[in-house]
Amino acid sequence: MENNFIIAGFGGQGVLLAGEVLANAFMLDNINVTWYPSYGAEMRGGTVNCEIVMNDAEDVSSVNKAETDYIVALNQASFDRFLSKVKKGGWMIANSTLVKQLKPRADINYIFAPVTALADKLGNVKMTNILSLGVLAKISRLVSLETLEKALDIVIPPHRKSLLPLNIKALKIGYEYDLSLTNV
Repeated sequence: MENNFIIAGFGGQGVLLAGEVLANAFMLDNINVTWYPSYGAEMRGGTVNCEIVMNDAEDVSSVNKAETDYIVALNQASFDRFLSKVKKGGWMIANSTLVKQLKPRADINYIFAPVTALADKLGNVKMTNILSLGVLAKISRLVSLETLEKALDIVIPPHRKSLLPLNIKALKIGYEYDLSLTNV
């Protein structure tokens, strides 16, 4: 079965890293995957997103689909831009620290989790992306926490390995976040 993901935010939020971790986790589970990053020339502070397409069958279709199963929006601009791409019955997972908790579409599911505030409480706001992956893993049930931890170890470069324990902690906090608190 094929599932599509978009992770979006502004440059500096670790959007591409989150997408790369997710794609590697699927590969570790022997699932076919495509990962496609997209960012403007402005990079830090500008719009950044990546698309991940996974399929447990042989073929993985291309990215840039008209509709997507899961969107993780780390800021308001990304929420606004990608809301129309969520498939009917799909999921919009939004960072409620930076996104207004509005539900303009009745045909999709919403999760509003304060991932930036949780990352700040953890002591490093740069963990927002990894916290959001934990929430995504819990919602989608398509990848395990353990596999994401292994993918983090693969993706984090050697000179940043000292941050691996904090990333794993952030992942767990996102996964364990009480989703009943996300209702408006």
